[in-house]
Amino acid sequence: MIKINSTQLWVHDQDEALAFYTEKIGMVVKQDVSIEELDGFRWLTVGISDQDVDIVLMAIPGAPMVDATTKAEVESLMAKGFAGTIFLETNDIHADYNTLKSRGVEFIQEPTEAPYGIDTGFHDPSGNSLRLTQVSLP
Repeated sequence: MIKINSTQLWVHDQDEALAFYTEKIGMVVKQDVSIEELDGFRWLTVGISDQDVDIVLMAIPGAPMVDATTKAEVESLMAKGFAGTIFLETNDIHADYNTLKSRGVEFIQEPTEAPYGIDTGFHDPSGNSLRLTQVSLP
């Protein structure tokens, strides 16, 4: 059977992203491995402790993997919040909103009623979009 193992977000600084996702969002480190044979390439993943899906916090590579123009395009999309989105679900959006806000998460909107539930959003330090939703669909 095929299952989702991980998804990836580009990040400017893996240590900064790690602190954000663990200290502010409350995720845990799933894997943090440096591969010396690949010039110290760092495979860094975080996730919810009791879930099997990891988020890879991937540093934007340089040459020869990515040319300077492509790297700049990825960075531009990140700055606009369009390089990736993580959708988080909660059963108490107001409590989680207040908890995350008290940890320093800066939201781009208050929790808002939508046809599918209550929704709010914020960005990580690299500009990636995160949505927090209390779903009310059957």
